[in-house]
Amino acid sequence: MKLGEKFYRMKLTPAQKQTRALVQAAAAVCEDKKGLNTRILALDPADSGLSDFFLVTSATNERQAVAIADEIELRLKRDFGVYPNSVEGRRHGEWILLDYVDFVVHVFLSERRAFYDIERLRKSARPLTPEEFDAELKAELAQKTLAARTKAPVKARAALARPAAKPATRPATKTKKPAKRAATAKRPAKKAAAGKKALPAKGKVRKVSAKKPSGRKSPIRKARKK
Repeated sequence: MKLGEKFYRMKLTPAQKQTRALVQAAAAVCEDKKGLNTRILALDPADSGLSDFFLVTSATNERQAVAIADEIELRLKRDFGVYPNSVEGRRHGEWILLDYVDFVVHVFLSERRAFYDIERLRKSARPLTPEEFDAELKAELAQKTLAARTKAPVKARAALARPAAKPATRPATKTKKPAKRAATAKRPAKKAAAGKKALPAKGKVRKVSAKKPSGRKSPIRKARKK
């Protein structure tokens, strides 16, 4: 199996997707700063150790090399919140190395790059241009979206094949009959009658007779007679 086929078939973890996005952003900086012969080396996992990619670019002078390295560090920090683990060679500007652990950026002067020939040292690596790297990322994303679309109709067919559930029938509820009007009419009459005091019947009325004066005389009258 070729490395390209292996790339298409493997499933990327969220960390690997993040690494590819960082490499893509760093390669875009090299293109913006007029880096020469920019290459991305997809390293063989058996030979790469910790890193997955090498990003290699060339500059015509030390000032351009420092500008490329500074812009890569600034953009990855601003857009992704990622800082390099270590930076080497910035003072001289002949070979600047930015170590992001999962990928390493190499900014060479043209003559230094020809001298060290880092691509030759990594024979098992697969060199890619930034355009090819972007195309592989797009192809991998397109395959995922296609797989998601093919799974959706299968689930829809399975749902259609199932028998539709019958709606639950509720028992008919008995409607309450309205209360009789006669019963409601009697209630206020009873309340009104309850507020009045009961009067005795006509035949049972007792006459209160005036008291007759007693036969005893008062002591004042007795004294007058004497």
